[in-house]
Amino acid sequence: MAGEYAPSERPPGPDCTDRQAWGTASTLNQYIAKQFIRSEDDYPADACSPYYYSTAQIDNFQVNTALTGSGNINISGTITTSSTVSASEVTAGGVTLTSRKAFDIPHPTKEGYRLRHICVEGPESAVYFRGRVTNKKEIILPDYWKKLVDWTTITVNLTPIGSHQSVIVKRFDEEKIYLQSNGGIPIDCFFHVYAERADGERLIAEYEGETFEDYPGDNSQYTCNK
Repeated sequence: MAGEYAPSERPPGPDCTDRQAWGTASTLNQYIAKQFIRSEDDYPADACSPYYYSTAQIDNFQVNTALTGSGNINISGTITTSSTVSASEVTAGGVTLTSRKAFDIPHPTKEGYRLRHICVEGPESAVYFRGRVTNKKEIILPDYWKKLVDWTTITVNLTPIGSHQSVIVKRFDEEKIYLQSNGGIPIDCFFHVYAERADGERLIAEYEGETFEDYPGDNSQYTCNK
């Protein structure tokens, strides 16, 4: 008879093929239903062994209480949170954030070796500018320092080259460091200029408390391990 349903032929016994899920995406914000499965001892010997999700994907995922695990979380998009994300180690864009900030690269001169450096730490959000002054009496600061640093916090270290020149910092402002040498002899020296950043609150290095949350300042300005 035309239009009559004719079931396809299939081999006898259960069909245990692991097939990919398909269908229409549900947009309901709902819990994942747990499938009822008998215990392994009570499971029929001639039935297909149940599958569990070793690899899965979902379009949107909401965690109401906690997300825990001992493995890795790999995300190519953006993580947005109104609370705190805590971990012993976080890697973002190939950079690992821990309690000690470092870089680790192939050694530039020794084959088969690597080179690791740790960032200098201190009780302030400081930046530096260094270089050499030759036959000049001024150190010209980077133009962006005008908005980046509090120029009143500037400190300067000078190291004369070749001879004792008795070089001093005569004065300074937001644009320049003005130098003076003994008897006006030509100046040739290395310099390090430090200043505290102005785009944020001053760091409170020591504070009373038991946890990270006890910090009396604005924790949103910092990335710290608890």
